[in-house]
Amino acid sequence: MTKKAAKHKAEHNETIKHEETVATKEAVEQSEELAAKVKELGDALNESKLQAEKLKDELMRKAADFENFRRQKEREAQMASSRALEKTIKELLPVIDDVNRIVDHAPEVLEKTEEARPYVDGVELLQKNLFKWLSDKGVSKIDVIGKKMDVNFHEAITLVDNPDAEPDTIIEEFQAGYILGDRVLRHAKVVVAK
Repeated sequence: MTKKAAKHKAEHNETIKHEETVATKEAVEQSEELAAKVKELGDALNESKLQAEKLKDELMRKAADFENFRRQKEREAQMASSRALEKTIKELLPVIDDVNRIVDHAPEVLEKTEEARPYVDGVELLQKNLFKWLSDKGVSKIDVIGKKMDVNFHEAITLVDNPDAEPDTIIEEFQAGYILGDRVLRHAKVVVAK
């Protein structure tokens, strides 16, 4: 090989080494840029995940708050309905008492005149329908005669001596008492043995 060819070959090898070095530097720089880009994207992904978790947690809280609000409104509506029913029944109790008194005195009226029979039958039907309506609404009459006095259900209007009855036993009902479910609408007014 000639000197010139050797020189040319050496220059050529040197150019190739230089190009390889430049290419290597460029590859390293690209690799560093890609690594930085991957890190930046990874950080953005982590931040997005944190944001998504935060939004999911907030959504769950809002859903729970809404469910609690819905339940509270249902309870309030049910309580309002219950109070309205209770008020209506309490207002009807004096009418029911009057109907009961009419039915209780019907035999006396029928002794005097048989012409009153249709009216008495009508009032008895009215009484039956009122008690059915009360029963359908969950109202029941408080049982009293022969029971022990219980201030949760009874109101003693008088105490009397009665040798046939045990002390604190109810011997007479003056006014009927009623309960709606487990709530007392009106205490039974009773006469109690001493």
